[in-house]
Amino acid sequence: MRHPAIALLSALILGFSLATARAAGADDAALAAAAATVDASGPGQLIQTAATAMLKQLDAHRAEYREHPDKVHALVDQILLPHFDTEYSARLVLGRHWAAASEQQRQRFIDAFYKSLLSTYGDALVDFTGERLKVFPYTGDPNAQYATVRTQVRKDDGSEVSVNYALHRTDQGWKAWDVIIEGISYVKSFRDDFGAEIEQKGLDAVIARLEAGEKPSAIQSAGSKKT
Repeated sequence: MRHPAIALLSALILGFSLATARAAGADDAALAAAAATVDASGPGQLIQTAATAMLKQLDAHRAEYREHPDKVHALVDQILLPHFDTEYSARLVLGRHWAAASEQQRQRFIDAFYKSLLSTYGDALVDFTGERLKVFPYTGDPNAQYATVRTQVRKDDGSEVSVNYALHRTDQGWKAWDVIIEGISYVKSFRDDFGAEIEQKGLDAVIARLEAGEKPSAIQSAGSKKT
């Protein structure tokens, strides 16, 4: 089984998607109602209410989500995507290569990277349950522009893993842009991974590899962890 912290991580990192398939009909209404319960007025409120909304939907429809993975995509898209700063994170991942990239390259990178994350973590998210997660109260400056919200995830063997979320204040409320698991930043990990390859092969080659379904080494390393 994949690391449970990685399963939770995927929920926020999947925000690199700008559009995903949505469920139809009544599912849309249910997801919209769940999304409306997410409170982005503060960093702690955002993480707690987003996690609660996700877990409530997973608990209510877990068998259906296992049978129809596209509905997990819609769940992430509707509840979490509005609260993840996609462009800011993608820009940090690409580093100085972002400035040199065309608008088309930027969009292709975001879409291809999303698909890699989803193929790795989407199924694991279905098995994540509320008793594994503890969100600590946010105790930082309420007027700050940047914040870190601490959480703890319990593994199958009973040990606990630190999973912290980096957020910043935007005109649309607080948004997450990075996840730090046991001190390791995923933005930095992906930047290191992509940066070396872009230097050797160019950005188009990296995008093409992701579009072909190959996973970055940072994803492969994370996905190989065991509980």
